[in-house]
Amino acid sequence: MSTISFPSDRKFDFTAIGRLCIDLNANEINRPMEQTMTFTKYVGGSPANIAIGMSRLGNKTAFIGKIADDQMGRFIRNYLDNEGIDTSNVVTDKTGAVTGLAFTEIKSPLECSILMYRDNVADLLLNPLEVSESLIAESKALLVSGTALAASPSREAVLLALDYARKHGTTVIFDIDFRPYSWVSPEETAVYYNLAAEKSDIIVGTREEFDSMERFEQNLEHSDRFTASKWFNHSAKIVIIKHGKEGSIAYTTDGLEHRTKSYPAKVVKTFGAGDSYAAGFIYGIMSGLTLEKSMEFGSAAACIVISSHSCSDAMPTAEQVKDYIERCNRGEITAS
Repeated sequence: MSTISFPSDRKFDFTAIGRLCIDLNANEINRPMEQTMTFTKYVGGSPANIAIGMSRLGNKTAFIGKIADDQMGRFIRNYLDNEGIDTSNVVTDKTGAVTGLAFTEIKSPLECSILMYRDNVADLLLNPLEVSESLIAESKALLVSGTALAASPSREAVLLALDYARKHGTTVIFDIDFRPYSWVSPEETAVYYNLAAEKSDIIVGTREEFDSMERFEQNLEHSDRFTASKWFNHSAKIVIIKHGKEGSIAYTTDGLEHRTKSYPAKVVKTFGAGDSYAAGFIYGIMSGLTLEKSMEFGSAAACIVISSHSCSDAMPTAEQVKDYIERCNRGEITAS
């Protein structure tokens, strides 16, 4: 069994808080954005993608966030509603703020970039008075996305949500989700990420994202074990450090390292991998799978998404992930 338990008898399995935006993914792939003429619109934002992924996997899911009072904001709310995600705590901004946009460039399967428009975005205007304590109390798990800590009042709203989660025994998952352009300075990033991580039961991020948290640490060798051991002195039970194609390592409070194989994929683009991995992994541990099996499930879910044009639309069901794993084990899927 996994090294973490979740409260039972809650209305919601999973609630996420943070960024809701629009992804505009390039239709003309294998070329730079300067030459790209058309894009397809999807719901985006790391916590939104993870929530959609969790709902597709059969979990009762809710979202806490803020959307613009415009066509894009209504598109996001309608999409979440259609996915069966509770939007009772998705607040509509009334100040004229806009929806964040992320244009994606797909030069090749390994050369992908994102051009983000994040000025005066509604999601960063969520304030503490708009966070429902009762919703968090009714959830088995709360996922916090790091980008929501980048500015006030969203920053305070997230820190309050963390306090509510700890008060009511709701398991906290911290997805670091580091976007450098959202922050004023590396020092600000490290301070607020550390405040959130101290109150989190599971912390997930890439090696580079953990580096952004260690601005004031003496981890010159970027040691994963050094990184993980710090958080076991606080609330963390599991720390997952991702290394791209080399796979991920999960550290647990008993001092063990957990590694799993990765699966092949016919890669279209690289973004979306982390969000689908997170959804698959969280689904696994909440379903009682071992840590290793949960990581494998997340890896397979990620392969499905990076083999597709979209992120949110491509989030798989549990049956699709199981089928993908079986096909890989039979040698029917090979890397592109």
